[in-house]
Amino acid sequence: MGLKLLMIFLGAGAGGAGRYLLGGWVQGWAGPGFPLGTLVVNISGCLAIGFLAALFDGPALIREEWRLAILIGVLGGYTTFSSFGNETINLLREGEWARAGLNVVLSNGLGLAAVWGGAALAGLLPGRGMPS
Repeated sequence: MGLKLLMIFLGAGAGGAGRYLLGGWVQGWAGPGFPLGTLVVNISGCLAIGFLAALFDGPALIREEWRLAILIGVLGGYTTFSSFGNETINLLREGEWARAGLNVVLSNGLGLAAVWGGAALAGLLPGRGMPS
């Protein structure tokens, strides 16, 4: 467990740095007005996890700790949206249409509500106003 956790930890740092660099570069190129940097990171992460999860499925082409470091660490640090997409597709492949739909609705709806709720809680702190 220790080596796997260490590799996930290191991969997450690399993924986070990649997200920061690519997202910032794209956003700087595109300019303000639309979060294109985040969109590019999320879509590229989904493409990468779809490709790599399918590639790593089946006979062991890669050691388990490296698979975890890449799929959970690097891509999780890069964007958890890729994990969400992969898990939703897996539910669809298993014929779990209702659960896949529920995952989409709850992840998006509750995620947005949680961001607003967190901002509202911060607004209760002294010297802070409620979010618009």
